[in-house]
Amino acid sequence: MSLVKWKNNNSLFPSLSSVVDNFFNDDDRFFLTPFNGKSVPAVNIKTTDNTYEVEVAAPGMAKDDFNIEVESGVLYISSEKEESSEEKKDDYYRKEFSYNSFSRSFLLPEGVTEDDIKANYKDGVLCVAIPKPETEEETPTERKKISIS
Repeated sequence: MSLVKWKNNNSLFPSLSSVVDNFFNDDDRFFLTPFNGKSVPAVNIKTTDNTYEVEVAAPGMAKDDFNIEVESGVLYISSEKEESSEEKKDDYYRKEFSYNSFSRSFLLPEGVTEDDIKANYKDGVLCVAIPKPETEEETPTERKKISIS
């Protein structure tokens, strides 16, 4: 769906309504979210001889901000982070807060041993190593939490 905008080119000065319309209708400026303007961080998936590696670019996070789980052959990676700051001076008071979250899910190959999945977070990148299956096994249905080292 596209928006139709009417422009009055007869005026040397923009009207207040056109300034407000441009501010609220310009998605690139107004609705920016963390992770480089996207609602989820960038993800790289690469393969080695023995593993699949999922790399999530999430700078400024801590390993405790992430939640990684596996259920019914699906890898779930999510994060929630809440920050607040407060400053009191003689003649003013300022309080700021922010809340960032994302969730991603990845279908695992059949036969992956969930207990062998490892994760670590270093230099703003969360890396989840998924060992390649040696034999095809039935995928368990219980959700398992994976700790981050």
